[in-house]
Amino acid sequence: MEEKKANETIGSLKISQEVIATIASVATKEIDGVAGMATCPATIKKFLVKGSNAKSISILLNDDIAMIDVYVNLKYGAKIPVVSENIQKSVKEAVQTMTGIVVSKVNVFVSGIVFEGK
Repeated sequence: MEEKKANETIGSLKISQEVIATIASVATKEIDGVAGMATCPATIKKFLVKGSNAKSISILLNDDIAMIDVYVNLKYGAKIPVVSENIQKSVKEAVQTMTGIVVSKVNVFVSGIVFEGK
């Protein structure tokens, strides 16, 4: 009888950027001080690509290494450096744990401040 090796691959796995963006978005929303996601600023590339919508997460993948840009609105009174660092740690850990993709950078862009409504 032949035994199969435990580390033998039987196919390939590709994870879409949408899945990575969803994981990053959920991880971001769980952080105290985050009011919600903001939209990425428009670029020429986004205008030229059909079906391109404004998103809150931008991902650049190179050889299974990801750079992630996160655009957020924070609650009034939140300490921006602390919340940003928490977002970076949470997103990096969540993406790496769930996908196995190495995250080299998580850039946080604070697009606005949300005040409590009366």
